Amino acid sequence: ARVLAARVLAEDADDAAMARVRVLFEESGLSLHELGLRMGYEPELARQSVFQFMKAKDPRISMLRWFARAMGMTVQELIGEGKRKKGNGA
Repeated sequence: ARVLAARVLAEDADDAAMARVRVLFEESGLSLHELGLRMGYEPELARQSVFQFMKAKDPRISMLRWFARAMGMTVQELIGEGKRKKGNGA
């Protein structure tokens, strides 16, 4: 039961992270190609690579890191951990 609960929590966290990725992408106004270039992909692979990333349900941490860097933030800020730290200092 504990293993199942841990998996559900992990899946919820993954879903939340990717939901945030999608919102940030939409708000950025960037095209898939532009984001792919910012993430470090070769021009001929940029659009398709980001398209696949956006469909991911369980992204690799490296992909989240590349996305965060492309958006000018840290992975901690991307997944919401940065908010907690800021709130503790106030």
